[in-house]
Amino acid sequence: MQSVDAIGGGVHGVARLTQGAREIVARHVVVFYDEDVHEQGILLRTVFLVALITLLTAAARADEEPKWTVGAGLGVAGFEDYRGADAVHVYPIPFPYLIYHGDFLKSDRKGVRGLLFAGDRLEINLSGNATAPGHNDPARFGMPNLKPTVELGPALDLHLWKRADSPWRLDLEVPVRAAYTVESSPRFIGGTLSPSLNLNARSPGRLVGWDFGLEAAALFADSRYDDYFYSVQPRFATGLRPAYSAPGGFGGTETSFTFAKRFPRYWIGGYLRHDSLGNAAFDPSPLVQTNHYWSMGIGFAWILRESKERVEVEN
Repeated sequence: MQSVDAIGGGVHGVARLTQGAREIVARHVVVFYDEDVHEQGILLRTVFLVALITLLTAAARADEEPKWTVGAGLGVAGFEDYRGADAVHVYPIPFPYLIYHGDFLKSDRKGVRGLLFAGDRLEINLSGNATAPGHNDPARFGMPNLKPTVELGPALDLHLWKRADSPWRLDLEVPVRAAYTVESSPRFIGGTLSPSLNLNARSPGRLVGWDFGLEAAALFADSRYDDYFYSVQPRFATGLRPAYSAPGGFGGTETSFTFAKRFPRYWIGGYLRHDSLGNAAFDPSPLVQTNHYWSMGIGFAWILRESKERVEVEN
């Protein structure tokens, strides 16, 4: 259940399609299977700053960029089978590099999303996340393998602070998603809520062209969702793995740092994330082998083509 948070072309494409991983790194649609996703087979931030910064307002400037850019890349990411697992895997990950500035569908530094509403201070997007399958994990020996999952739902993006003369920007993002298994007969397995505070910087100081992001998120899920990952039914109980029923609720926190830069013919980006399950509602589960860990990934993409049509894009 690693999150696949799309990390990509921009700053915070990281870490979370959600639950820590649960978001394919998509910020240029660079898909890193961060902690929860791999095809076969994410609010904790300095909250007191929110009250101060929401008082500040300013318009952002717009730049002209190609309407679309396509490329291909290769990345490497390491992460656990699911949040709380102690089995670590490193995967080579080919990924598409895609930037698209459409009226509704967008793929950019903020991820892949469908723009439902856009205002000067508020956006409402259609967002997604994913988790990887869990298989051959010692803690789950004898239990059914975890299917990969996808999560879809609306996300509120509140611009707490941004200025035309500053490279810094602070956003509060609140995605609410419904999760389904990826299999021949998909099943609804519950809902998630992952409010996060995102501090982004574009070309700060002398680092022209670089995008940086710092994100802190609090993870919540209902009992059905946590049951899928952390409950142990009586028939699968053993002397070392007692029966357990996950209650749902607080699921821990995630903090991530991302970086990226677009050069004329290629792009480079990466992320580092810390995941903590401290005080998580499901922490007593025998399937939780560790309550904190690090994950990371890095990717390189070649720019193949871009449109001649240029559009105004908020910087």
